[in-house]
Amino acid sequence: MMDWEKAKPLLEQKLDTNNVKAASTDFNGPKGDYLEGWHVISEANRIFGFNGWSYEILSLKQACEVTLNAKGNNVVAYICTISVVVDGVTRQDVGYGSGISKSLGDAHEGATKEAVTDALKRALRTFGNQFGLALYDKEKRNLEDPKAAQKERAGSLSAELKAIGTLDGIRSFWTDNVDEIKTFPQVTQDYLQQVSDRKEAELEQSPFQEAAE
Repeated sequence: MMDWEKAKPLLEQKLDTNNVKAASTDFNGPKGDYLEGWHVISEANRIFGFNGWSYEILSLKQACEVTLNAKGNNVVAYICTISVVVDGVTRQDVGYGSGISKSLGDAHEGATKEAVTDALKRALRTFGNQFGLALYDKEKRNLEDPKAAQKERAGSLSAELKAIGTLDGIRSFWTDNVDEIKTFPQVTQDYLQQVSDRKEAELEQSPFQEAAE
């Protein structure tokens, strides 16, 4: 059984922009930013478990007649419908794939693979941000660079430390924030500890500290 309470915060977590690939252009024109197929499958395994989800190809049909482009390559396209099942929850969607190659067989293979992957990604996206749902929001409210956000947060914590006026305040700061700080890179943890040590030494030397306590 899927523990949806455990999975929910993972599904709602903001999408890491480092996993997003920039928009590209093919013979059909510009495409939007996207997640790679292998990454989406990896996220499904991580969040749902290796045995917690499955998918089925419902249909895979050639979408158009084979044509030749200006370079003499075969051009073919397929449309795929896929059903994804997670703990009894079923989602379906349709994907499109095109293949271009001198070899007709390779063109068909490329188009079918792309259509299946596209359909799988589109079906999984309905489960949340980690599968690309965040990319459909024009305001990008659920996209985030965790490293940049963590750096900004560390700066805020540093400023907070520097503004503390008592030794008790220093101790309370670490009690309140130690769990979060432990998730930072070691170099950031060391920096915050140094800021804290300097501030503590400053307060211990202050003639007003004893009265404040």
